[in-house]
Amino acid sequence: MSAGKILVVDDDPQIRRVMKVTLVGHSYEVIEARTGEEALEMVPQVTPNLILLDMNMPGMGGLETCRTLRSGSDIPVIILSVRNTEKDKVAALDAGADDYVTKPFSIEELLARIRATMRRSPSGPEGGPRSFSAPGVEIDFETRRLRVQGKEVRLTPKEFQLLRYLVTHAGKPVSHRELLQAVWGPDYGDEPEYLRVFINQLRKKVELDPAKPRYILTEPWVGYRFQGPAEKE
Repeated sequence: MSAGKILVVDDDPQIRRVMKVTLVGHSYEVIEARTGEEALEMVPQVTPNLILLDMNMPGMGGLETCRTLRSGSDIPVIILSVRNTEKDKVAALDAGADDYVTKPFSIEELLARIRATMRRSPSGPEGGPRSFSAPGVEIDFETRRLRVQGKEVRLTPKEFQLLRYLVTHAGKPVSHRELLQAVWGPDYGDEPEYLRVFINQLRKKVELDPAKPRYILTEPWVGYRFQGPAEKE
């Protein structure tokens, strides 16, 4: 039984070959693309469960490919790159990536990141809120729909998981580590740049004025807190 379908996008045939052998050996179905342009053409046809995307490719690079993909798809994306600076990671997350893995990496690390990124389990505990309503904002957690000022707004799976966890713990400060482990998995906790990018994206989609957030608040030196309409700061 397949563990999922993965599209590997890399211009290096040797890397594609190694990735395919490894992933097939762990029960994944693997499709290959040599360029970003080829990957974008293939996605609607093969509908992968996850995309492993090399950051540095000739022609359309990984970041541009990811941005184009995100304009119409929520398929999870992991960027692979030899670069290891926070600036590069933030750029990849800003482009819409769910995770960022630095080369060289161990197979165990990559498999763990794949499993974490493909998780679809609810990020809140059982019995959490089924919906949230406030002036101008309506969230239905059962149908995974968000409406702001009467217009439907699309969230990526990770954005939705993050928002759900914050709403489930409304009124309470949630630490960076707790959020990372709840949404990305137990192997995370030291990637605050992930939260900065995703919280910024959520504010742009949820808040009426992202520069002056009303609901998704920063708790200095701790993490973040979701403030419901009945709460006072």
